[in-house]
Amino acid sequence: MRIGIVCYPTFGGSGVLATELGKALADEGHFVHFITYRQPVRLNIFNTNIFYHEVSVPTYPLFDFPPYEIALASTMVDVIINYDLDLLHVHYAIPHASAAYMAKQIVKSKIGRIVPVITTLHGTDITLVGRDKTYEPVVTFSINESDAITAVSQNLKDETYRNFPITKEIQVISNFVDVARFNKKPFDAFKKVIAPNGEKILVHASNFRKVKRVEDVVKVFAGINAQIPCKLLMVGDGPERHAMEDLCRELNVSEQVRFVGKQEQIEEILAVCDIFLLPSEYESFGLAALEAMAARSVVISTNAGGLPEIILPGQTGFMANVGDTQSMVDFALSILTDETRMIEMKEAAFQHSLLFDIKHIIPQYEQIYKQYCRMEPCK
Repeated sequence: MRIGIVCYPTFGGSGVLATELGKALADEGHFVHFITYRQPVRLNIFNTNIFYHEVSVPTYPLFDFPPYEIALASTMVDVIINYDLDLLHVHYAIPHASAAYMAKQIVKSKIGRIVPVITTLHGTDITLVGRDKTYEPVVTFSINESDAITAVSQNLKDETYRNFPITKEIQVISNFVDVARFNKKPFDAFKKVIAPNGEKILVHASNFRKVKRVEDVVKVFAGINAQIPCKLLMVGDGPERHAMEDLCRELNVSEQVRFVGKQEQIEEILAVCDIFLLPSEYESFGLAALEAMAARSVVISTNAGGLPEIILPGQTGFMANVGDTQSMVDFALSILTDETRMIEMKEAAFQHSLLFDIKHIIPQYEQIYKQYCRMEPCK
């Protein structure tokens, strides 16, 4: 099949999943065309079945805000017609689903073809941005006009039906992880640099937005470090970073915390991780937690959103109520002081992650593609 994938090219979960999906589909022999304003960060390989089309947005003095959605729709039309795409798979409703609807109508009027649109909902496009009354009518319309709708968790599916008048069926296809990529033996030299005296290593990775409650990460770490020598790696960047650096100084843990910025090779960091902290206010699924589990890390998170769908409390990790940092500290100390239990939980986390391995998820998307592809058989 010839598949167009539309996504954000950033480190966010939707862009990561879309890129990894496209790479896996290309490995299966499909021709995958990425359509976005910048090359996705995870699109770091060469594959003869992968194509990248940059959305160019002209700037004119008339526009304070360049009309990206129009440029995106126009690029979709160009790629569909010139590369004879079988379908579009758009990730994140805003503005990709509405732009895809526009492109679909244009292609229909120009060449008489109906191009199926599959929309995958990822999280804040539904739970935060999409619920804004400024966007809600367009979001609702474009989702309902999609030929197929998927959500990355049961929780997100329920939230979508709760907050939008969606009239179509939403199919849950869980986020996935390439277990082979994250199942790495830790580099002793790297671990020695981070923890020269054998300290335990904790990791947090996010876009440092308020919904991630990064302040709780620092507070939890400070509570753990007061009892057990440890180090914290803060992976990512975002609006809360500078405030968190200040908080580290206030709590006297600056020497134990490293802000390492955005990292494409996150698997190398997770390989040396003992505990992965994710105290988010909401996670539609928790892809970062799943990747940590595949790297044999114990996840301590909140019980928010879709996280209970992937974490088995007391077996693969622990969950606490949002804001309950003391419970998170207690959970961490309970395993950091029990090496045998930590080893057992790390292995259990890895084994559980195998249920979400990419090889189990790709066929589910392929089945949808085949169902909604052209009226004539797809090649």
